[in-house]
Amino acid sequence: MRNWRSVLSLLSAVAFVLSTGAAEALTPDKDYRLLNPPQPAASGQKVEVLEFFWYGCPHCYHLQGPLEAWLKTKPADVEYKRVPAAFNEAWLQLARVYYTLDAMGLVDKLHQQVFTAIHEKGALDPRMLLRDPKPLFDWVASKGVDRQKFIDVYNSFAVKSRTQRTLELTRNYDIQGTPTVVVDGRYVTAPSMILKADNTIDYPRYFKVLDEVIAMARKNHAAK
Repeated sequence: MRNWRSVLSLLSAVAFVLSTGAAEALTPDKDYRLLNPPQPAASGQKVEVLEFFWYGCPHCYHLQGPLEAWLKTKPADVEYKRVPAAFNEAWLQLARVYYTLDAMGLVDKLHQQVFTAIHEKGALDPRMLLRDPKPLFDWVASKGVDRQKFIDVYNSFAVKSRTQRTLELTRNYDIQGTPTVVVDGRYVTAPSMILKADNTIDYPRYFKVLDEVIAMARKNHAAK
């Protein structure tokens, strides 16, 4: 009887581990890759998570819902930051939009709405904005933002400087596509690396992978 009880206890423990989603072993160059050379993280004791995105990217747009859900439950020791990517001059205009919103404290209010305006409502066309930013200024004004103040910040030296630097950041972090997430300047992962059998993105598993990558970075912090 004691042996049966021991077996049942063991089976119960195994079932509990399986039901709580035990961590899966990650495969380098499949689930994530190492950044070489690593880049310095600016988050102190926290684990830095950088999301490289582009407003015109449909994959970045589709990531937003699952990402917002993850952000509500992310570990307390994670410092999450957005970085607009730019592979060439054509990408810089939308990076400039983000840096203007950031400088004005409007990211929480309008970040998701920029994606929606581009990918759902057609209110903003990235190709047209390259030639004429006026539709952007009209759009932000329709959201209750002071039009002239937005234009002034958009044309400021600080925003122009940050926008130009995003080309260097994209290159230094070896960003090969968007969206891409870099953890602590060392680990690179992306939703496009975590696919289902039908080649669609497995978002639930992706965020489990991200949590595991963060755990690896946390161990590095502890070892320092």
